[in-house]
Amino acid sequence: MEQPVLELQQIVKQFPGVLANDHVDLDLYKGEILAILGENGAGKTTLMNVLYGLLAPDSGTIKVRGKPVRFNSPADAINLGIGMVHQHFMLIPVMTVTENVMLGREEVRHRYFLDREKAAARIRSISEKYGLAVDPEALVGELPVGIQQRVEIIKLLYREADILILDEPTAVLTPQEVKELFTILKSLAAAGHSLIFITHKLKEALELADRITVLRRGRVVGTVRPAEATEDKLAEMMVGREVELTVEKAPARPAEPVLQVEDLWVAGEQGRPVVRGVSLTVRAGEIVGIAGVQGNGQTEFMESLFGLRPPLAGKVFFLGRDVTGYPPRQRTEMGMGYVPEDRQRDGLILPFAIEDNLILNTYYQPPVARRGWLNRQAIRERAEKLSEMFDIRAGSVLAPVSSLSGGNQQKVIMARELSRQIRLLLALQPTRGLDVGSIEYIHRRIVQARDAGCAILFVSTELDEILALSDRIVVFFRGKVVGEMSAAGADREKLGLLMAGVGVAA
Repeated sequence: MEQPVLELQQIVKQFPGVLANDHVDLDLYKGEILAILGENGAGKTTLMNVLYGLLAPDSGTIKVRGKPVRFNSPADAINLGIGMVHQHFMLIPVMTVTENVMLGREEVRHRYFLDREKAAARIRSISEKYGLAVDPEALVGELPVGIQQRVEIIKLLYREADILILDEPTAVLTPQEVKELFTILKSLAAAGHSLIFITHKLKEALELADRITVLRRGRVVGTVRPAEATEDKLAEMMVGREVELTVEKAPARPAEPVLQVEDLWVAGEQGRPVVRGVSLTVRAGEIVGIAGVQGNGQTEFMESLFGLRPPLAGKVFFLGRDVTGYPPRQRTEMGMGYVPEDRQRDGLILPFAIEDNLILNTYYQPPVARRGWLNRQAIRERAEKLSEMFDIRAGSVLAPVSSLSGGNQQKVIMARELSRQIRLLLALQPTRGLDVGSIEYIHRRIVQARDAGCAILFVSTELDEILALSDRIVVFFRGKVVGEMSAAGADREKLGLLMAGVGVAA
């Protein structure tokens, strides 16, 4: 019987109050692609950090090519041929591809001089062998994210890694880039490399993997082959119950315009325009999705609509009124709701109780405030009612919001925004980092708001979510709207090309 190249036996990793990995068994064979699926907080990342030497297990055994090993740091893992591509790339933008790949494994000549030519030649050889198509002389900061990811893979191959761990590798890619990445990963497996592919995307696991292992609450609940599995079965294994994966919604019935944006220009952090002349309209009773690879101006655009970022030029009309210069509080009082991109940094005050986070935008209004004082009884009653309505799972509304899972933190934000009489919901990445059960719930609430006459404008880098939830889709590329279409007849291939700027005038 073939021996695994990697075995994890009875791995336990515990943090205060959390059993992250509970006696996990896992094996990986030569030339195999193993997908690891699991909800947010299921223990996937902890397990990979143990395998890569970033964390020490409390108990259990790691075997590489049949021999028990102990990692004190990632250097130990790298020396045994294990490499990891993190979700957030570890590259230095101002350096070339060659310089990034060499870093830590410098080639030298005459003892003192970096041998960039030798390293570049080796990079070209690796690139050609696996179809990675990367220019060694290119500056990393000028490369598209799909090519940057190839640089990360080349880094591992340059260090002669034959066990590759990829953490959510498709999170920031267009459909075409995903297809190219899968071709590369399959060629690596065919050449004898062994891959662990961490993902929350069921379709991708079924398409790419030879086997799929599902984690739930720190335990392995099963390993299946794609031929034996379906998306519904995998979702049920992940969550422990049946999950509705399709967004059930009646056709939209758009009414009067709620939001009108005219020729909006917005600057980014460096002061340069990142939103360039965007015009669009969102009507009552419709969901408009903004598709695009992250970093194409979507975030700055939405922040400007809510008054968090002043525009350089252009106008924003809400309910027929020019609100371009209005601060966020005034827009909130007029009926705008806002779900920020980073829930922990911008949406919540983590040490505050759940009940206090639920009133961050209404704390000065009755009934939660009375004559300038907070009405604690009203706040608590409201929080308990919203916790029940929005299925916020916590022992008490007095618990700090930091103690909640990502999905429940997002439900607190959705409850805060959708419990008011709002006319427009601006939502940035409303389901980012959530498990399939929480995604199902958030989608249902957004559709309910639309059906009640609310206008919805949301941003997502997940094309499946854009196609499933939107009534109408606009595509952003380099700060401009480069396409608009009905979601009902949207062509996935065409959307992906627009997201990548193919056929778009400069």
